[in-house]
Amino acid sequence: MIQKDDAKRTAGIKAAEYIKNGMIVGLGTGSTVVYTMEKLAERIKSESLFIKGVPTSIQTALRARSFGIPLISSDEFESIDITIDGADQIDRNLYLIKGRGAAHVRERIIADASEELIIVADESKLCDELSGPVPVEVIPFALGHVISRLIQMGGRPEIREGLKKDGPVFSDNGNIIIDYHPEKISDPIRLESLINNIPGVVSCGIFTEFSKKTIIIIGTENGPKIIRS
Repeated sequence: MIQKDDAKRTAGIKAAEYIKNGMIVGLGTGSTVVYTMEKLAERIKSESLFIKGVPTSIQTALRARSFGIPLISSDEFESIDITIDGADQIDRNLYLIKGRGAAHVRERIIADASEELIIVADESKLCDELSGPVPVEVIPFALGHVISRLIQMGGRPEIREGLKKDGPVFSDNGNIIIDYHPEKISDPIRLESLINNIPGVVSCGIFTEFSKKTIIIIGTENGPKIIRS
């Protein structure tokens, strides 16, 4: 059976093949996209590939610069040709849960601006039905209110704690991340809307609105597997 890192590498390298000269490319946050950036850096050197990257997080920007990938900011484009990103869960409708890296707000913005969204992952991310947890980015002032509303909806909200710091995780936007554990996600579209409509929520990690323009690349022991809507 293929090792998880090898599966990620297979998917990430395959995604880089979709990038053509002159494209504006959204660069997602996560370990699988790192393999895509490595391959793009290789193509920049060997093929004189010219692209402009739009990072979805500070960490991605740092990695992209280390690979020599030219970057532009979010106010320097009208649209993005392709965004390559990861996901924590992918269901049979190509609905996603994202946000383990606390970058889902910027990832949603970049995905919305993109003509095409490529999700790279290993087989463990595939599921029949989304189950959570659902990352929720919340402005600090609204933290107590949002927690109360999530409890009223059923399930269990937890403030995400830092691994190498005391206290909560803050996003690149200066907001707090809650991991919401719903009892069940029987209707992802409805749950996404309910969470995002709570005052003080910036955005949650359920992504249902991009399935029609999404391509999934799964790394397997037999090579990359392509899934389309």
